[in-house]
Amino acid sequence: MGKAYILEKLREAVQAVTPISIAIIIIGFIIGAPGTLIINFIVGALLLIIGLTLFSIGSYQSTVTLAESIGEYIVKKRKLWFFIIIAFLVGFFITAAEPNLWVLADQVKSVVAEPVMIIFVAFGIGTFITIAVLRILFQINLRKLILIIYAIVIVFAIIVYIINPEFVSLAFDAGGGATGPMAVPFILSLGYGISKARGDKSSEEDSFGLIGIAAIGPIFAVLFLGLFNSPTVPELDLSTTFIGYLLLNFKQMAIAILPFILFFIIFHFLVFKYKKSKVIKTLIAFLYTYIGLVLFLTGANAGLVNIGHYIGSFLADSGYAWTLIPIGMLFGFTIVSAEPSVITLNHQVEAVTAGAINRKLMMAALSIGVSVAIGLAMVRVLTGISILWFLLPGYALALGLSFFTPKMFTSIAFDSGGAASGALTTAFLTPFAFGAADMFGANILLDAFGLVAFVVMAPLVTIQLLGLVYKFKLKKVNVVHEKDEVIDLSEVKI
Repeated sequence: MGKAYILEKLREAVQAVTPISIAIIIIGFIIGAPGTLIINFIVGALLLIIGLTLFSIGSYQSTVTLAESIGEYIVKKRKLWFFIIIAFLVGFFITAAEPNLWVLADQVKSVVAEPVMIIFVAFGIGTFITIAVLRILFQINLRKLILIIYAIVIVFAIIVYIINPEFVSLAFDAGGGATGPMAVPFILSLGYGISKARGDKSSEEDSFGLIGIAAIGPIFAVLFLGLFNSPTVPELDLSTTFIGYLLLNFKQMAIAILPFILFFIIFHFLVFKYKKSKVIKTLIAFLYTYIGLVLFLTGANAGLVNIGHYIGSFLADSGYAWTLIPIGMLFGFTIVSAEPSVITLNHQVEAVTAGAINRKLMMAALSIGVSVAIGLAMVRVLTGISILWFLLPGYALALGLSFFTPKMFTSIAFDSGGAASGALTTAFLTPFAFGAADMFGANILLDAFGLVAFVVMAPLVTIQLLGLVYKFKLKKVNVVHEKDEVIDLSEVKI
């Protein structure tokens, strides 16, 4: 690991965190936010940069490499029962370790007990990851599978909305909250390993789509909980300090990283039998990943939660509450570039497509999508309009586009939704919505929750629109296979 590589990762982290930092500081000064909040945010931003750098350095040589190897192995084993068991266990334990899920579970612990929330969501992801990897193995059409699953989800959501409407927003938020900086790199790499082991001409296209399918599992799980739980008002903890979060994250991330290390040790001794130098190198990479996540999440929670809540409250009470929409859109546009999951996804997209799908263009499409998502979420906070009036047409549009967009873009789009709803969305944008809803005296479960669901949904549209542009360019150079849409990615760039 050379000095140039470390400096490159540091540069990427600075570029990722700087836009949202500048936006928050400028808005903070304009509205006269307390100096302690701004100073805490600056300290938090520095921790974000350091944490993101260490995470980027460590994750590729630890979780990503491990997941690819496991994916290839379980395909070559050629035993379906073994394939299903490993896929489910990987999904369950990785989700139970996901820091995003712990943050969400803590925010709604007065609604659903933390252990119950985590176990149900982990079971949901484990089940749907199994479905997703079986799709790759048996080459099931992604579009058809998504249409069937989302049709069932929407019907189930309408039923729960009639019985317990507060849980619908929470359920769709859980779908994004469970796919964060630990789960996304592992799931993406698992899919890539399985596809690579399959080895046919369309395997690269099928390496995407796992996150999009896996994220449906928590929606089912929380909707099911909504049939049996009575809603209460969630509370946001604004009192925890940097030290408090640091100690908490050291503990929680130790729990988060443990399943990965156990998987590595088990597969090393039983299957891979790596050289000693490889084992040491991988364990050091796990340490980098662990420390990076601790610092990143400490900076996000201690530096962003309070100032996000303050800005939301101030704007709602300023007499110009409509400014929540454009300022929220600004925050949404700038925050997505700092999400570790998005950075990982964009790197893999660029690698798998040999640079044909440029990561900068991917980031631009994601930023626009998340910006629109936050604007719509603020409209909900201001008006109290039911989330179904946004989700139903939004998903209808996304699913409709899948009939016209190249298959790879549909897969990437559904993965992007899960990746975009990461730690910073939970730590800053959710408190931003909470603060505004609190000031209006709104129902937080009905009106503030659902923001993450919008962040998940919007990239489904923007990335597929990008795919239509790509398809148009491909037609111009006559490289589209009309029947199965397999794309020669090396022929054209966008």
